[in-house]
Amino acid sequence: MPIHSDDSLERGTTIDGRPAGLRTIARDAHPISRKDISPNALRVLYRLRDAGFAGFLVGGAVRDLLVGGHPKDFDIATSATPEEVRHLFRNSRLIGRRFRLAHVVFGREIIEVATFRANVDDGSGDRELHAGGRLVRDNVFGAIEDDAIRRDFTANALYYAIDDFSVRDYTGGFEDVQNRVLRLIGDPEQRYREDPVRMLRAVRLAAKLGFSIDDATASPLPVLAPLLRESAPARLFEECLKLFLSGHAVASFLGLERHGLLPVLLPETSSALAANRSGALRRMLLEGLRGTDVRVANDEPVSPAFLFALLLWPAYCRTLMALQAQGMHAAEAQRRAADRVTLHQLSMIALPRRFSLPMQEIWLLQSRFAQRQRKRVMRLLAHPRFRAGFDFLVLRQFASNEHSEEVAFWQEAQTQPMDPLETHSDEQALEPGEEPAQLDGDAPRKRRRRRRPVASQ
Repeated sequence: MPIHSDDSLERGTTIDGRPAGLRTIARDAHPISRKDISPNALRVLYRLRDAGFAGFLVGGAVRDLLVGGHPKDFDIATSATPEEVRHLFRNSRLIGRRFRLAHVVFGREIIEVATFRANVDDGSGDRELHAGGRLVRDNVFGAIEDDAIRRDFTANALYYAIDDFSVRDYTGGFEDVQNRVLRLIGDPEQRYREDPVRMLRAVRLAAKLGFSIDDATASPLPVLAPLLRESAPARLFEECLKLFLSGHAVASFLGLERHGLLPVLLPETSSALAANRSGALRRMLLEGLRGTDVRVANDEPVSPAFLFALLLWPAYCRTLMALQAQGMHAAEAQRRAADRVTLHQLSMIALPRRFSLPMQEIWLLQSRFAQRQRKRVMRLLAHPRFRAGFDFLVLRQFASNEHSEEVAFWQEAQTQPMDPLETHSDEQALEPGEEPAQLDGDAPRKRRRRRRPVASQ
């Protein structure tokens, strides 16, 4: 294999105990082809080169191309500063405070361009560390060798050069990709403290790529998992979407369990699953995640509201049972349980209301599937969340076979013509789970007396 070495790094520098130095993997020793790279990314690379700057395709795109994947995002690392990139590309904008970089916009595609960052702050840049070691801001620029050392995983520290179409490796990442191993660069505990979300990224990338996690990279995870509470809830929400809505939800969930991250990320769900000795709730959850993976593979839409309804269902069931055991009325207990579980989870993951409210509706609709009166059936069929609620009911069969009769009834009900007069009701304006004052079977409503017109004098 034509791999060339170069003592570009300081002699004696090591990466996880291994000698560090530039290795150049020639074009005929790797599978990356320009036809698999976004034309817009190539356009940016060539313009940077023509302007006298160094520019490389870097990170996940290079990694995915090496394992035969089809990356959607293409990131570039360059010697140009963000301001120089902004001046060079009129279709660009500068973003970020923690990491200042440029977005070059081509219609719907955005090429992210970041300046090489230094591994050590010499006082010339803008770097800020939290007291606990968390990296708050990192805008100290340096050379490509520095940039490689400060990246998170060796598999993400590979650079594709357009000059000779080679791959440049400073950390042993090419070998790790070949061996399908995910390995942190540097001391794992320090790197996790710099950015606790890296723990979730380790699980997600291992699930996505089918990689194993290096022992030294994996061992600190259960110990440092509580650091995730220091991360921004909005950022954790985005990471959850990547974990569970990218086509590898089952593997991601199992990875969170295996490495002790689930009790911190989804604490009430983790407790409920541990208390459910039959394993029924876990079977249902995994089957739902398996269905999500199938939908992603078939390029079908997936809903964050349905996802979180599934992930938090064990917590909802446990809370509901506790409230009912206290003697609370069923409808009130359902509303209280939904609100309580949502509120507790929001302290960790910032679930937007546009997803949390439909999630609660899916839960609260479950009790209404036991109603068989014709008018109630028609009203429920017309409910905007009916389809999501019914799909959830079907999924509950994996936890218990007691729902098979309800599933069959509502499956048949969907084939019947709907009566528009019976579907019209004030019920649509009620809160989820709230019952209307008058339902079929109750006393008939009094007819409003029409006042006769008074005869003119």
